Amino acid sequence: MSPKLTETVDAVIEQRRSTRAFLPQQVERELVDDVLAVASHAPSGANAQPWMVHVLSGSALQRVTKSVQTVFDDPDLRHSHREEFDYYPSEWIEPFKARRRRNGWDLYGLLGIGREDKAEMLAHQRRNYEFFGAPVGLIFTIDRIMGLGSLMDYGMFLQNIMIAAQARGLNTCPMAAFNVFHEVVRDELSLPESEQILCGMALGYGDPEATVNQLVNPRAGLSEFVVYHD
Repeated sequence: MSPKLTETVDAVIEQRRSTRAFLPQQVERELVDDVLAVASHAPSGANAQPWMVHVLSGSALQRVTKSVQTVFDDPDLRHSHREEFDYYPSEWIEPFKARRRRNGWDLYGLLGIGREDKAEMLAHQRRNYEFFGAPVGLIFTIDRIMGLGSLMDYGMFLQNIMIAAQARGLNTCPMAAFNVFHEVVRDELSLPESEQILCGMALGYGDPEATVNQLVNPRAGLSEFVVYHD
């Protein structure tokens, strides 16, 4: 691999950010297809390719957004929904606890949301369910017959999508928030019970002027997660 290509690949990976404000500019279907086609080259055990992608735009995007936000806006309904699987641990330990806390307060601090301003926090959370204003929303599902190993394959596929999008001038935000309201999304998209919803993703052109898009999350140094066995 040439030094120039290495530099380009590294730059695309390092410049990827979770974008939480998008321009109204539409994304052509051909471009979405291009991103997904490239991403499909992700490796998977036995070449099973366990991913299924539901692409939402236009009225379909609005319909799903409205349905989920209607549930979110009703406290009783909101608290009656539960994730179908545990994305986060039931009890946080270090160093993950500190990283999670910093991520939250860095984001809210950037937005000027104080620790006691629960209403503003809730309003920001609500933005998840409109894909942060992105013109394209992606919902990812997997057949329930697949094992835990397929989730590793799926992660590589999701990363490929984000990197391929970044290389084409698009921005993304992977979203676990839809897991809580998987039943609502399932009903709106008429998904069979055999398909389990894993997560969503916003896709579009990020707003470079939006304050929320200035957040840069720190990464742990190699000494924190690398162990050499010589």
